[in-house]
Amino acid sequence: MSTRSTLEFLKTETGSGLLLVVAAASALVLANSPLSGHYFALIDHKITVQFGAFAETMPTYGWIKNGLMAIFFFVVGLEIKNEILRGELSNPRRLALPVMAAIGGVAAPALVYLALNAGSDGAPAGWPTPVATDIAFALAALAVAAPKLPPSLRVFLLTLAIVDDLIAVSLIGVLFTHDLDLRMVVGALSALAVLAAMSRWDRAPRLFYAAGLILLWAFTLKSGVNTSLAAVAGAFTVPIDPRRPGEPGMLELFMESIHPYVAFLILPLFAFTAAGFSFSGLAPGALLGPVPLGIALGLFVGKQIGVFGIGALAIGLKIARRPTGTKWLELYGVSLLCGVGFTMSLFIGGLAFDPGDMAAQTEVRIGVVAGSLLSTVVGMAVLGLAQRRRDAEG
Repeated sequence: MSTRSTLEFLKTETGSGLLLVVAAASALVLANSPLSGHYFALIDHKITVQFGAFAETMPTYGWIKNGLMAIFFFVVGLEIKNEILRGELSNPRRLALPVMAAIGGVAAPALVYLALNAGSDGAPAGWPTPVATDIAFALAALAVAAPKLPPSLRVFLLTLAIVDDLIAVSLIGVLFTHDLDLRMVVGALSALAVLAAMSRWDRAPRLFYAAGLILLWAFTLKSGVNTSLAAVAGAFTVPIDPRRPGEPGMLELFMESIHPYVAFLILPLFAFTAAGFSFSGLAPGALLGPVPLGIALGLFVGKQIGVFGIGALAIGLKIARRPTGTKWLELYGVSLLCGVGFTMSLFIGGLAFDPGDMAAQTEVRIGVVAGSLLSTVVGMAVLGLAQRRRDAEG
């Protein structure tokens, strides 16, 4: 993407983050209001889609998670490919800090979660839940709390979150693939091969790409592989070079046309259907169970330790450099915002635990909301303090 496209991307993510807050809050209000029955009926409403030989029945939430969220992961794949070939991930000197911080930000939350779920009443399989960062929510919090801080902080957060997403997608592919249908796997791989071959066809109509991506998604849905993995793989087949000099490449065209729908429609819809849970019947100490507490502390404590701790170590050892013009307090504030897992953590948590186990799913939502909220509030407070210190210095 060009510099202008990157700036537009950041603005769109910021606006989306604010909308996510509204969507999640609305879900929680409805789930605990006289309209709760209608809310949960909407989420659980079975919908059948049939097109030729393809037929699938899933609840509303399932279609959003496996269908619409595949479009989100497609955009994530486009972002990753662009950053690897043209952006921050193509520069080794700039790459060191966000990559090392992202690795620390995955390992530390997982260890915190596992430490709290090592007992007989724990659920160690849920460890991937707190490892992800919700880039839209985090960028929105940064923009609101400290709009005048150096732009390099936003680029650092964006790059770290992209590396984080790449790790998260890899974990989804490795850990949550089950009951494989080999015929469907072959179909998905064939569709992917056609898309890869088509990327060498300079004049390939975009409609052909759309048809190929839909086929890839359909085969993957039936194969037992999570559709997010296919979406990222499909994104990597989209050519980045322009067809004619001075024109945007197909990757940039896809990004510019799809990303606003993902940011302002798909992610809020997912937040609305995934974040709602009823407080009815919850014990006062519901957050203190090993699963919700492990997720909440993994996000709030683990993320800041992993991101800031490993990042500071890399800087101290001169393996990496601080983002241009930034101070330690500002870097710490951004590290706190990396604990805003929200949509990504809700997505992974929904895979890590049995979808039919509503008690476990409620615990996931409690932990994700609590950890993300705490990270947001404290992170914004630290960044607000950093902004006031800069203003006072003139």
